[in-house]
Amino acid sequence: MELRIEVVLSPALYEGRLLKVHHTTVAVDVLRATSAICAAFKAGASEIVPLDSLERLKYYRELGFTLAAERNGEKVQDARCGNSPTEYLTMNLDGCRLAYSTTNGTVSILRAVDSERLYVGAFANLSALAERIADERDGDDIVVLCSGWKGDPSLEDTLFAGALVERLQQSGRDVRLVNDAAMMALALWNEAKDDVYAYCSKATHVHRLQKLGYENDIRWAFEIDTCGIVPRYVDGRLIG
Repeated sequence: MELRIEVVLSPALYEGRLLKVHHTTVAVDVLRATSAICAAFKAGASEIVPLDSLERLKYYRELGFTLAAERNGEKVQDARCGNSPTEYLTMNLDGCRLAYSTTNGTVSILRAVDSERLYVGAFANLSALAERIADERDGDDIVVLCSGWKGDPSLEDTLFAGALVERLQQSGRDVRLVNDAAMMALALWNEAKDDVYAYCSKATHVHRLQKLGYENDIRWAFEIDTCGIVPRYVDGRLIG
């Protein structure tokens, strides 16, 4: 069965996508939300509730959730965790339930809750994610939703979309790219894949995070297959 893939470069473009019926969405925010989500599950988190509003954190605190929140790259006051994957990897989160809100990533996840399936993707879980999608044979189209930065596309998320396209093409499935953004993402990935970190050194969000001191996060986020977990959105929360 043909696997149709569309890349959406920003949440602002999601409503205008071509593939709207029985589609699986992969939400991606390489720097750093979806990388951090993978890291949090690797550190033992049991579930993560994505939120698009800081105001809702108080409600989840009263329910016993650990608060994790970031705005403009920096941890929000009173939150135990921010948006740093390398910080999560130093923590023991066994059984922890996180209430999680970020500038871009959780916005993308919540934008796509109408999907038949909704996964979180990052370079950290690239192979596991591609294998999961390739093994699903019930006809869902694939929409890769890039978070970008405040409505603008980002280089790193677009590269991840291209990497996922390539993996799915190599899976043996009959793949068809339905929009130019998917073709652009694949072309960029073919330019960058020999050294993703070096290629993304010009990216605006890389510069933004470097100024805030998050070089280790950047390097970790561009490492491939450091986490074999594929988080999925189910009934208002992400589970690993």
